[in-house]
Amino acid sequence: MNKSGCLKLLRQIKDVSIATINENGHPRVRIIDVMYVDSKKLVFCTARGKEFYRELIINPYIAITGLTQNYEMIRLHGFVEKLNHQKEWIDRIFIDNPSMQSVYPQESRYILEAFCIEKGELEYFDLSQNPICRMYFSLGEEKEIKRGYVIGKECIKCGKCQRICPQQCIYKDQVYTIQQVHCLHCGLCYEDCPVNAIHKMI
Repeated sequence: MNKSGCLKLLRQIKDVSIATINENGHPRVRIIDVMYVDSKKLVFCTARGKEFYRELIINPYIAITGLTQNYEMIRLHGFVEKLNHQKEWIDRIFIDNPSMQSVYPQESRYILEAFCIEKGELEYFDLSQNPICRMYFSLGEEKEIKRGYVIGKECIKCGKCQRICPQQCIYKDQVYTIQQVHCLHCGLCYEDCPVNAIHKMI
């Protein structure tokens, strides 16, 4: 899996949940349609009269989550921007999503405005595999994303973390190492380490 694949999965799911913050600082979650993706961005639209639109203007940082029928979860959070050439984008959205034509017939479609996410963080989390698979990708920036837990130099090699790990993703070579791609981030090893040698990265 890569970031382009994650975006394509969100487009295939299409109906995803999106979280915003309103003017009172309260979270709001709704279902939206992913209207378009390419290898760098995700595009959706909403009408200027909606609360959703106002929340995007007030606080242009959102989180999107989608789940496939195969239990692959994709999360995307990042900054939202209005696209340039709005009329062209709305026309393109209606070509790619013909069901919109009955919802906003003819010229009424131009009450809609198109937004995109080009900068943010993607997470791919596949629960159908054994062990599970978790991967992170940076969208719009080439930075390494670190999440979860690591085993530090304080480790006394007692092996307790390896024995209790639900996904058995802790391995011993010269030292004990957590295979991040299979880690649940449950924190069991962190809580039970007798010498506090396991540290949360973020």
